[in-house]
Amino acid sequence: MSTPSPKEAAAEGHPGSDKELWKITLGELDEKMGVKIVEESVQRVVATMPVEGNRQSFGLLHGGASLAVGEAVGSWAAVIHASTLGKTAVGVDVSATHHRSAREGQITITATPIHLGGTLTTHEVLITNEAGQRLCTLRITNLLMRRHK
Repeated sequence: MSTPSPKEAAAEGHPGSDKELWKITLGELDEKMGVKIVEESVQRVVATMPVEGNRQSFGLLHGGASLAVGEAVGSWAAVIHASTLGKTAVGVDVSATHHRSAREGQITITATPIHLGGTLTTHEVLITNEAGQRLCTLRITNLLMRRHK
């Protein structure tokens, strides 16, 4: 197994050297959910998502949508950190508490590190509404590993 060159890694959207930060690339589900990246760094990843199109049958923001977007943003934060070490990250644990819901508008998803290690990362992910009220709190732990081609 060979490690991709920095140029190949950048083309693939994966970390390739310890000098370049991985840049977020939306996946198919992220695109379907309407996720937009606002900020990306080792210390903070921020995204937004519309409530419309992500509601359950009672007209509320779907809890599964909150978990999916929260896990994505927390994982992106972990991969950005991992890229500084020439590694990648895979999720090993995620948990969430739903505090309230939303029927309309846009939510903001913010991941900040609790622990940035060489083997594991843990991030807190807050989901808030347009009024800044906390809708959901997630905690995600990712395992850092050598990138396989």
